[in-house]
Amino acid sequence: MKVILSGLNLDIETISDLQNFIRRVATNLDEGFFNGLDPVTKNETLHQLYQEATELLARDNLTPETISAAYARISRNPKPVNELREIARQEVDRARKSNQNIIFGLGHSSVAEHATFNFDIIGASRFAVETIEHFRLASYTEKSQRYILFEDDFIVPEELKNTQFVEEYNSLIREQNQVYFQLYDILKPYFFEHHKLLAKDSKNHRMLEGLAKEDARYVISLATQTQLGMTVNARTLENMIAKCNSHHLSEVNEYARLLYEATKNYAPSIVKYVEPTSYLKDKKRSLLAYTQELNTNFSGDEKTLSTAALIDFPADIDDKILATALFRLSENSYNKCVQKVKLLSESEKENFFKVMFRDMNSWDSVLREFEFASFTFQLVVSASNFGQLKRHRMANIITQDYSPNLGITIPESIVQTGQKNIFLDTIEKTNKFYWKLYKQFPELAPYVLTNAHRRRVLFKINMRELYHFLRMREDKHAQWDIRKTAEDIHNIIRKEIIWAGALLGGKNQFSVIYNNFFYQ
Repeated sequence: MKVILSGLNLDIETISDLQNFIRRVATNLDEGFFNGLDPVTKNETLHQLYQEATELLARDNLTPETISAAYARISRNPKPVNELREIARQEVDRARKSNQNIIFGLGHSSVAEHATFNFDIIGASRFAVETIEHFRLASYTEKSQRYILFEDDFIVPEELKNTQFVEEYNSLIREQNQVYFQLYDILKPYFFEHHKLLAKDSKNHRMLEGLAKEDARYVISLATQTQLGMTVNARTLENMIAKCNSHHLSEVNEYARLLYEATKNYAPSIVKYVEPTSYLKDKKRSLLAYTQELNTNFSGDEKTLSTAALIDFPADIDDKILATALFRLSENSYNKCVQKVKLLSESEKENFFKVMFRDMNSWDSVLREFEFASFTFQLVVSASNFGQLKRHRMANIITQDYSPNLGITIPESIVQTGQKNIFLDTIEKTNKFYWKLYKQFPELAPYVLTNAHRRRVLFKINMRELYHFLRMREDKHAQWDIRKTAEDIHNIIRKEIIWAGALLGGKNQFSVIYNNFFYQ
């Protein structure tokens, strides 16, 4: 694995100083300029540039810490903030001490959020990426298995390398990858034939090839290597390193070490507490031990699987959202607003929502009042599906481990092309080795599971975020697996609310949904 620090935020004046210096160097190194100078003047000019470069380097202010320190002082220093930034740029050591005192001494950790970092993360497994992208206050863009044809690249966990299982592990994953390429070669012409009109235009060929990659990937493992770009603030970065240092997988520990090595010299005053703690390291193990004492680990639960089930939601969702809107617009208590809404007729409630929704576009967010109603679903999703679901970081997502006991998701194209038996044969071999490995290394066994294997997920989402989720995932361009989950969620929601969900649906459906609500 590689973790490369690719960028960080600097004070704009620091950037300006460097740009101006580079311009002067470029001007003074111009051949025509030097031809007109006598040797003494030329040497003086070079010496002046050298002194200026030495001074710029001596400032040691190529760090986001100066911005954090300047902003930290705003609450207690009357100087204009641009002057505070200038002070921090000129006195970096004092800026670092200020950061340490305010962030760690006084506990104002949000100051560290003013420092941001960009990372290239290369060669991590799909399995480890689920932990890497667990942190919601960061941004990620990941190599897509939907659009890129993967090679025979996979991770062998460090814990497995000197064991009796490593050869069988390597052999199984190479076989999965071989089937992946076989499936792609068969699915590609299938999709071109299935979408003949689209195939006539060469501009659509890449999209049709993507459909073949999209479905073939269901047979490759969670050990498959991937890469991503990440942007994160220093506060989340510190939390990320500490948690990943405390993780049970060596691959995730290595990620934490590389993150820290990449940033420690750029932000020593704001990325500090990164060591593993017993609280983080042992919590899952201690909770698991206690639940086993309580005999709560039931086996063979729910043989008949539902892909989506609503397990918790507030009563009177429409009234709750309207009361919240009324609260913002009035001087009444919330309870008084609830009473007022309950006196409204159904026609008045409908019109209230029409006023809230009127002139909305497909890219507009619904009002914040919608955040006060939340739904909790239990989902059973494939690894491929979860790879997209986890991107909705404003939702609350709690997962169980992947398990062969939950079955698999098979793309319909694999069935239609007669490849189901080959696919299931690979899955059977995978499951057999999974259970063999699970007996000795339960935490490593999921590496060999495929994108078709499933896990249970608790998915809590507020109404505002649900609008965003369904617009994106119920859209016709969404991948079919997560689109099915979105459709299941939407069908369940329809039964529980009347007006608040009137404009729910995929982005491509928005104009029709909007017109039906307002004009029919």
